[in-house]
Amino acid sequence: MKALSFKIHEGMILAGERRVSQDELTLRAARAATVMKSIGIGEGDSVAVIMRNDLAFLEVMLGAALIGAYVAPVNWHATSDEAAHILKDSGARLIVIHADLISRFAAGFSPDVTVRQVTTPSEIAEAYGLTPVVADPEEDWDKWCADAAPYEGPAAAPRSNIVYTSGTTGNPKGVVREPAKGSMAERVREVVALAYGIAPGRVIRTVVTGPMYHSVPNVYALHAVRTPGALVILQPRFDAEELLRLIERHAITHLHLVPTMMVRLLRLPKKVRDGYDISSLRHVVHGAAPCPPEVRQAMIDWFGPVIGEYYGASETGPGVVLTPEEAPDHPGSVGRPTPWTRLEIIDRDGIPCETGYIGEIYLKIDDYPSFEYRNRPGEANKMRRGDLVSAGDIGFLDAEGYLHLRDRKTDMIISGGVNVYPNDIEAALVDIPGVRDAAVFGLPDAEFGEVIAACVATELTEATLRSELEQRVARFKIPRVFQLFEQLPREDSGKIRKKNLRADLIAARAV
Repeated sequence: MKALSFKIHEGMILAGERRVSQDELTLRAARAATVMKSIGIGEGDSVAVIMRNDLAFLEVMLGAALIGAYVAPVNWHATSDEAAHILKDSGARLIVIHADLISRFAAGFSPDVTVRQVTTPSEIAEAYGLTPVVADPEEDWDKWCADAAPYEGPAAAPRSNIVYTSGTTGNPKGVVREPAKGSMAERVREVVALAYGIAPGRVIRTVVTGPMYHSVPNVYALHAVRTPGALVILQPRFDAEELLRLIERHAITHLHLVPTMMVRLLRLPKKVRDGYDISSLRHVVHGAAPCPPEVRQAMIDWFGPVIGEYYGASETGPGVVLTPEEAPDHPGSVGRPTPWTRLEIIDRDGIPCETGYIGEIYLKIDDYPSFEYRNRPGEANKMRRGDLVSAGDIGFLDAEGYLHLRDRKTDMIISGGVNVYPNDIEAALVDIPGVRDAAVFGLPDAEFGEVIAACVATELTEATLRSELEQRVARFKIPRVFQLFEQLPREDSGKIRKKNLRADLIAARAV
């Protein structure tokens, strides 16, 4: 059956019940490029997308790339004000949006910006419990593109999308990369092949599990659909058992996951897990958040030696990679610098750290497109040490040159002059039977500077949590403040919305 499925779906993109060949997607993208040109969008201009995972999302990105325009994906979970900032800051001259989202975001649209709607697909409506909304005929994206002649002009140098960072304070910053010209384009392909396992000539059959408004699922999807002969399935919303069904049905070979997805897969009943054939998998990579070693090992025990990891940021690219072959022997590491990556660990005084000592991580992939922040001249230089770039993470290199993360620099808590790493406490909390999820951060405190706070999804009492933590971490790491939840708020990407939790706690303490 799997061999037959391969023949049927070779070179296809699947979204719900819809099937589009790579050739047809390329044609649609070329028509999209033409209509963008018709309203004056050209090289260096911007287009915004406010959608879930949909075929039209790919059409916009591929079409914009043909004419050298940037795409700014907007998180559809954002508030109207947050979205309005990105739309204005990116300079978007066209907004392509799912029809059901118009009412939420239209107030932030500039009157001189062209808007095109995409009918909400049935699989997305079902996944999110929505009532499907049909695009306004006057603004229908499909109708706008349908009669356009395919763009036949010269292809522009490849550009990355404008990725907006989810900063802890202030408005997010847009990361804009220079076009990948000449040898840079080849370097990008080399990095993608090493980090994600995606390269021409390989059999690529994958599911896009994460939302394409986030940077890595976006990059992953684009490289996958551009790989000749690939099968790419757009999952409207991550569902653990549905993913297993897709792996078996379509002989999936490659996946990108975040740790939260792996935890949800592992929480499926063993009978369910054992009921699916996953033997087709060849390269499963995870990133975007630290992964507890026990979670990665449990996935290796189940999926086999196909689990790899990468580390990087929108500003740096995936400059550190742990291959599936290395992963079993390096459980606490995110990998080693790629052959093209220079990396240093720097202490508070700006001095490179010796092996094993914790400091801020700086790295640079040589011959990789450089970046600046949109409309913030010189801002990116604050992240640089020479030409090395920091994403604000803290970690150390072991004796074998493998990188170990400790935490985000901005997340590190300084309480009474002592550095406390939230990841350590979060890992201890989720190790407690009955704890489903945990987020730890600092709260302002007049006496200590900061005190440790923990938001925990559990039915256990605060007293029980404290007692259990006393057996797992030093006393000074036990949170002063606990708040208990049924579940913690997470993005579709799996990231906990710590910013919101922290703001709510600060407001509650001020009352």
